[in-house]
Amino acid sequence: MTTAVTSRPAPTEHAPYYGKYIALVTENDALAALESEHADALTFLRGIPEAKGEHRYAPGKWSIKEVLGHLIDAERVFSYRALRFARKDETSLPGFEENDYVPAGNFNARTLASLIEELEVVRKSSLLLFRQLDAAAWNRSGVASDNLMSVRALAFVIAGHGRHHVEILKTRYL
Repeated sequence: MTTAVTSRPAPTEHAPYYGKYIALVTENDALAALESEHADALTFLRGIPEAKGEHRYAPGKWSIKEVLGHLIDAERVFSYRALRFARKDETSLPGFEENDYVPAGNFNARTLASLIEELEVVRKSSLLLFRQLDAAAWNRSGVASDNLMSVRALAFVIAGHGRHHVEILKTRYL
């Protein structure tokens, strides 16, 4: 069951913080945005030499591998929230602290290629989840990190979050 999402989330569908990611999504359809952002990201990421994987643009900043690990973790968390909300789960979900997740992920011990592969598989999984949602599920919402968030907004956040971090990789790392 595929339902095109032809409208962007309203500001009332997400915490103001997420507006910066949603603003990076030019498409009006979340599925199209997820697909195009991912295709562009993979093309760029596959061009990064393995030897650059642990590069940091400044002391104390994440390495390129850690940025990819963060993208993987964040997409899993956002997709999980979307699943819970789409299925009418009214449980308030906790936040996640990215600065705790990244060191615990030990991403620098992995190859850049393995992280890119995992990012690709995670996005395929997210797309499969979002593609099967009906119109009612897209419009459902729940609470995460003490803020209301719609399923639709989560899909846009995933796409915008990816664009945000790829742009940082382009402008600050390489």
